[in-house]
Amino acid sequence: MSLDARRRLTAADILLPPPFTLVRLRESGDAFAHAVSIAAEQGAGTLVYVGRFDLAEFAVVLEPEEPLRTARRALYAGMAALTDALIAHAPPEKPITIDWPDAIKVDHGLVGGGRIAWPRATREDEPPAWLVFGAMIRTVAMGEDALGLTSLTAALEQEGFLEFGSDQLIESFARHLMVAVDAWQQEGFAAVGKSYLSRLTPEKGVRREVDETGDLLVRRAGKIEAERRNLLPLLAAPSWLDPAANGPKIA
Repeated sequence: MSLDARRRLTAADILLPPPFTLVRLRESGDAFAHAVSIAAEQGAGTLVYVGRFDLAEFAVVLEPEEPLRTARRALYAGMAALTDALIAHAPPEKPITIDWPDAIKVDHGLVGGGRIAWPRATREDEPPAWLVFGAMIRTVAMGEDALGLTSLTAALEQEGFLEFGSDQLIESFARHLMVAVDAWQQEGFAAVGKSYLSRLTPEKGVRREVDETGDLLVRRAGKIEAERRNLLPLLAAPSWLDPAANGPKIA
């Protein structure tokens, strides 16, 4: 696909389901920071999008009705929706996995991931006024980034997603997020947790589950006690994000 074609593709209108309201920023914008800044005013369903063709960058505002200590599991709903959106448009047999808790890999190469934020004054036992789930996915590697790609780093175009750009990813993510939220409301978090866990990078001889606070419990064959991996300390610094570049890391 030519550069001009990619520009036209990114400039196309994004079609979102009715619960969502699109807020478009210029290329220099920060979708996650902007969504956090307007979350209280704009409310649930606001989806902020930065118009770039080399990176799908967006963030969505949620308004959970449960206490913060359990509502943080919205990270898993967002990650499951993001991964399912990629899988739905991936080339045949292309492996797409999550490295717990927040990084997404395509054929073992890092493409990006998700993160969440909430009002810092919120107590653990009260519902947050809002949550923001943000995501970045590297769609095209250009310039120095292209030269820096290794077997541990990937971009969608290089992995065969030739007709799948930022706009299509956001549209697909919105639909899959609606499915995840509906499953959570109708069946409880277990349905979302099952979907998320099925996308984790395979690990032999273990059984994994997400507890009510979002911690990952890893049960190894032959051992009685589960290994607990705490979620909260990891949310401050997403594992996949290069803060200096404000984008997915180049490994």
